[in-house]
Amino acid sequence: MQTKRLPRARYTIIMLLVIALVAVFVVRLVDIQVVQAAALDKDSQLKRSVPVTIYGTRGAIVDREGVELADSVTRYNITTSPRLVAAYKGKLGGARIKKISVTTALTALAKASGGDLATMRRNIAADPKSDYAYLVKGLDASHYEAVRTLGIPWVYPEPQSARVYPTGAATGNLTGFMGTDGAQAGLEYAYNKCLTGTNGEQTYERGADGVQLPGSTVTTKQATDGGTLHTTIDSDLQYLVRQALGAAAENLGAASATAIVTDAKNGEVLAVADTPSVDSNDVDATTDEGAYGSRALTDTYEPGSTIKAAIAAALIDQGKASPTTQATVPYSRTFPWGGRITDAEFHPTEQLTLTGILRDSSNVGITELGEQLTQQQRYDYMRKFGLFTPQDAVTFPGQPGMDYAATPDWDQQTNINSMFGQGISTTALQIASIYQTLANGGVRIPLHLVTGCTTADGTTTQAPKTTGERVVSDTAATQVVNMLQSVVTGGTLVSMKPISGYNIAAKTGTAEVAEPGKGYGSDRIISVAGMAPAEDPKYVVTVTFTKPGPGHRFSNSAAPAFRTIMSEVLQKYRVPPSTTPATTYPATW
Repeated sequence: MQTKRLPRARYTIIMLLVIALVAVFVVRLVDIQVVQAAALDKDSQLKRSVPVTIYGTRGAIVDREGVELADSVTRYNITTSPRLVAAYKGKLGGARIKKISVTTALTALAKASGGDLATMRRNIAADPKSDYAYLVKGLDASHYEAVRTLGIPWVYPEPQSARVYPTGAATGNLTGFMGTDGAQAGLEYAYNKCLTGTNGEQTYERGADGVQLPGSTVTTKQATDGGTLHTTIDSDLQYLVRQALGAAAENLGAASATAIVTDAKNGEVLAVADTPSVDSNDVDATTDEGAYGSRALTDTYEPGSTIKAAIAAALIDQGKASPTTQATVPYSRTFPWGGRITDAEFHPTEQLTLTGILRDSSNVGITELGEQLTQQQRYDYMRKFGLFTPQDAVTFPGQPGMDYAATPDWDQQTNINSMFGQGISTTALQIASIYQTLANGGVRIPLHLVTGCTTADGTTTQAPKTTGERVVSDTAATQVVNMLQSVVTGGTLVSMKPISGYNIAAKTGTAEVAEPGKGYGSDRIISVAGMAPAEDPKYVVTVTFTKPGPGHRFSNSAAPAFRTIMSEVLQKYRVPPSTTPATTYPATW
């Protein structure tokens, strides 16, 4: 009886063990399929689902005709999943190889892409179990195609947008440039919000061999491209102006130079050239950080005698003078507080009209007549011409604040010096604004170089306000323009070769440069501002050279550059020649 019970007990034990084992499997199955199902499914998806960023393309910056000044092109980063990097069988490019080692594959990849083999190995080895590592960045289409043709299964492309600047240094001062941290300068920085696209996202699944599974791509978020920034710049003219300015600055030995071309009737800026200027395609080649932007828009300086045209217009507008108003003009003038001013060159006492004062650029003469206006009146006119106020129609990084009070804070000497452009600060753009106003019959149109930014849905934003404002009467403006013709025909620009067939009205300027803590030194800023054709001005050109070398410190040294640029403008826009002689007034009495 004892021996019969043993097998039955054994069977019972075995059945209990089987039941217990089944119970364990059931519990584990429930745990996997019910309790941890969602987490495990998510983990599984993460291991075979690969997220890919879809880059929203940065918008273009274009000139007035839609020519790209800055544009985006597709570049490719080549990535890998280090945990999947292994030897494989198949083809490498067009060649079938029985077994392709990791070294062979990476060597071929480095050759096709121009990448660094050591960097690739280092990036893979940094975290061998990870799912993401860069192998090489920023490939153009031809290099990417060479990589794709290799057919390496654990290599994946990552398209992205890269910035190119077709006009290079010719417009680099305006467009600015992009860096690793985004927009760094110029219009790229000023209008970054509109230009920037919104990135989207896709995912795709890959098999155990790391190859993307066909039909597995899912877009989880659509990308949106950035807006297009429309400028008033004529890129062809910009190039010509930049070339002419650069040659002139080199010839004069100037530290820097600017040139601005504006449409007199609508205030559109057609060209803004600076030298030196950054090449946005090769920023590292620029050693002068001041060239990263536009000195014409941001640098302040004492303008010198180009300001005299505004003083003359204010005198006429207030009925205090006419082109033939007479003045007795000595070489120098001394004031009760001990101040003294002189004209640029010694001369005996002369009998000059207001026309003669502008023609000869007499500091003494303009102050004698200018004092018929109160300090506040002159200051108000300067503000209306665009000085001492922000250039609201221009959005550009580095612009001076120009946060001046409504009343001038001038001492007695500055009150006098301001009438011939010393002791006050302006930008080259503000001087261009004065001459646009005079050329437009006394109506100032805010100068602007952007017309707006068109977003992906067709909406135009950030359009500047360009409503005109009358500064002086049409009579005052016209008479000043006529007087400025005398500067060209018999004054400080008489040595400039005429532009055949055209009447030109212009004014020169020579300003002393103040040295910090030392007062005025020997350096000068020379300039010419003018318009053509004088009888009905269409275009305004201003040129400025900072610290020209010895022998070039008088304003007539800036005349050849002015003439070259104005000639290009008149020819490019096919402006009909003048049909009447220059209008002039008596310069002496």
